[in-house]
Amino acid sequence: MTGNLGSMLGYPDLLLVNARIVTADPGFSIAEALAIRGDRFLAVGRTQDIVSLAGPDTQVIDLAGRTVLPGLIDTHAHVERAGLLGSTVGFEGVSSIDEALARVRERADRTPAGEWIRGRIWHPLAQLREKRFLTRWELDRAAPDHPVILPVSHFSLVNSRALALAGITRDTPDPDGGEIHRDAAGEPTGVLEEAAEELVERLLPPWSFDQQVAQMKDAMAYFNSFGLTSAISAAVSPGDLRVHQALRASGQATLRISAMFAPTGGLNPTLSLDEWELFFARIGVASDFGDEWLSLSGVKLQVDGGMTLRTAAMRAGYPDDPDYRGTVVIPQDRLNGFVSIANRYGWRVGIHAVGDAAVDAVLDAYEAADRERSIRDRRFVVIHGSLMQPDQMVRARDLGVRVDAQSAFLWDKAAAIARHVGKETADRAIPMRSLIDTMGLDLLGQGTDYPINPLNPFFNIYVMTTRRDATGTVYGPSEAITREEAIRLYTSAAARYSFSEHRTGSIEPGKLADLAVLSADILGVSDEELKEIRVVRTIVGGRTVFESP
Repeated sequence: MTGNLGSMLGYPDLLLVNARIVTADPGFSIAEALAIRGDRFLAVGRTQDIVSLAGPDTQVIDLAGRTVLPGLIDTHAHVERAGLLGSTVGFEGVSSIDEALARVRERADRTPAGEWIRGRIWHPLAQLREKRFLTRWELDRAAPDHPVILPVSHFSLVNSRALALAGITRDTPDPDGGEIHRDAAGEPTGVLEEAAEELVERLLPPWSFDQQVAQMKDAMAYFNSFGLTSAISAAVSPGDLRVHQALRASGQATLRISAMFAPTGGLNPTLSLDEWELFFARIGVASDFGDEWLSLSGVKLQVDGGMTLRTAAMRAGYPDDPDYRGTVVIPQDRLNGFVSIANRYGWRVGIHAVGDAAVDAVLDAYEAADRERSIRDRRFVVIHGSLMQPDQMVRARDLGVRVDAQSAFLWDKAAAIARHVGKETADRAIPMRSLIDTMGLDLLGQGTDYPINPLNPFFNIYVMTTRRDATGTVYGPSEAITREEAIRLYTSAAARYSFSEHRTGSIEPGKLADLAVLSADILGVSDEELKEIRVVRTIVGGRTVFESP
């Protein structure tokens, strides 16, 4: 490089020098410095060459050897939920029913009587020493003057006031695709599963549009604090999409969003197939429509529950009950219809499938759709694929279907998984080594399913590369992958989900200037130090959006 480059192309706005830059380019090269002009990388190379590009107004930041990664991409997170951190009850660090009830009681004490107490997603079966859900009667004691709803991903826990407002009694039938859990006497316990959750959720007073915009900005800032510059938002309702559009239009977005659209607001459409087709016939756009800030990656569906909740749909029965094979929320013929119609109108599909039987159902639906209109270059998605079998990996590869997994489930839920499905099955859960060896990195990505799991990418990378959970227990060590592979799953491979590999996912001239500066060398620290890495600066489109105090 020479100084003439700066003259020809215009001076850069920002230089980062004396760094260890992991470019995640095709050669996984390491550079020392980079230049940014506007929202793009202008040059990448040696410090002495990059410094020569500086103009009179160029800002120069000496990183003193710190490591830089391309902006990280979480390929499965419920972004919008992060905006509720200040408006809901959190259960982080809670390990007993009494502690959980104390959190609810504290919130109730500072909430006017009659107003809803809402929770953030948590996991009582994994977190609590009692390994069970809270009951309506326990919640009644903690919040006697408030209706309460605490989501638990595929379940919600509610108290008696909430049940009464929803008109749910012992005589209320289970809705299609859901269950009102009951005790031995037939009384609702306050545990609502899948479609039954909607009986109470629809009563929640909506946030105002201004509140939603403020919450979304907070959510994006939270993601930025972990070096995340892009995310696939896992189930975006029409209302949330309008909020994203408002932030995009006003220039306030700090996180690139590609949305998996949930047209009816939930993952299990209540529409008939005719109504489903009418929606796609009239919407006027197809998936992979949008720009670098906001796009539609596809439509989201769900087939089963989860291995952490003992509701994943399994080929074989559960160890403690061979006749029980999990939960299926969409019958095969209906699933085939949903996928076929979406495909017919140019929409990509991503389907939640955790158990191997659920993955079979998804691949069957994709193969049926492919016979009508090829999906082979369209990057349809198996979302989670936590218990995929080798034969299913081959089927997915041959169809060009992506698998976007979340090793983060093993971080603090591995013991719960082993308790439900057995240690042998837990050892093969989220089989990243097998997936990479069979399918290749280009068809894979990694996310967290936040807020079900911690958003911290370095916890996830720790699990991927060590197969250790938060206690240090090892699950399936043969499924561990390298650090380079884990980084690519968060960068260059992840960018392919939204067909963005030409503009994000690596640090190369011409690409969008998204990056994260780390507190330690991700390629050089010990395994245990991996999970201690923090982000000290996040840049999106050439602009610093997070800097540690």
